[in-house]
Order: sequence, then structure tokens, then C-alpha cells
Amino acid sequence: MDDANDQQRAIFRAMTPQQRLHAAVRLYWSARQLKEASLRTFHPELSDAEIKARARDCFLYARD
Repeated sequence: MDDANDQQRAIFRAMTPQQRLHAAVRLYWSARQLKEASLRTFHPELSDAEIKARARDCFLYARD
């Protein structure tokens, strides 16, 4: 496992700041999509707009 972590760290270190930002943005939106999918599974009664609002709120009001 440490080898994989070391490889990942090396990849991130080799990225430019712009590439790191782009990767972070993609990760954020992927997480939002996963949250929306989870909400759809557990709350099929919610509309698409409600799903998107709840997912947004989860990220907007996230705590440590």
C-alpha cells in the first residue's frame, strides 16, 4: 500500500498547479455526482431539483 501512496504522491508532485487544480475540481464534481446518486437511491420520492439542492447543501455546509 505504501508503494501505491508513494506513486500517487510522485504523480501529484509532478503536476503543475493548474493540473492539480483541475484534478481537484474533477474530484469535487465526481463526489457531487456520487452524492446525488446516493440521495436518489435512498430518497426516490425527491425531485431532481431537490436532489441537486440537497447534494449542494451537503458540500456547502460540510464540517470537519
